[in-house]
Amino acid sequence: MSIARLEDAKKVKTFDLQGDENGSLTEIHKDGEKTVIYLTTLKAGMFKGYHLHRVRAARYVCIKGKMKITLYKAGNTIPEEYILDELNPQRLFIPNNVATGLLNMGDEEAWLINYPDPPYDPTLKDEQVEYTKEELEKGVVK
Repeated sequence: MSIARLEDAKKVKTFDLQGDENGSLTEIHKDGEKTVIYLTTLKAGMFKGYHLHRVRAARYVCIKGKMKITLYKAGNTIPEEYILDELNPQRLFIPNNVATGLLNMGDEEAWLINYPDPPYDPTLKDEQVEYTKEELEKGVVK
């Protein structure tokens, strides 16, 4: 009998609005069908976003590289920005209904751990809402 067990960890490529690959998402910890922790990677100089979650809050920790996190509260046209980097580890809590964009500020791939609350549930449809920067700057609420 084995003392350990291997489990598959789903990894998916991510793409920007132009269809260019900008990084990936890897499931780190699952509880049944729900993803409790995942790793987001972002290629050098690339951007991910904008999107918000109607149900889930996010908790981000940058463990490799340096990322600028840009946030828009629904209906508010003025963003908040935060810098997360591996040299000064901090957790950023982002409540639900806040559109989020990620920019890799470095010249190598950056890694961000996210542990959403509640965990990601694939059965929730229409929970994630995509935005363009132009929509956010106009105060569009979807």
